[in-house]
Amino acid sequence: MADSTGQRLYSCFKCGNLVCCHDDIISKNFQASHGRAFLFSHAMNIVEGPKENRNLMTGLHVVSDIYCVDCQENLGWKYFRAYEESEKYKEGKVVLEKFKIVKHNW
Repeated sequence: MADSTGQRLYSCFKCGNLVCCHDDIISKNFQASHGRAFLFSHAMNIVEGPKENRNLMTGLHVVSDIYCVDCQENLGWKYFRAYEESEKYKEGKVVLEKFKIVKHNW
């Protein structure tokens, strides 16, 4: 688990495991199937599911679902490849659904 001294963090809503840092938010303007989502540069304490082609709102991407390492709750997905040039900035980044994470240490 990461050292949370003085950092604004987010935890898994189900088990409280730390999963990301507020400073790593790239965008708050993402949409998931169940509402708003945030794009992060990276996340911690997660495991990745198998990679798959998925047709999202912005086109075809290679993604994998990501899960909390402790409780296995699906928290969002990770981009591995974007086929459209304008979407390449997402590669290697993580999307977490807003309702699946809670503020920690605020």
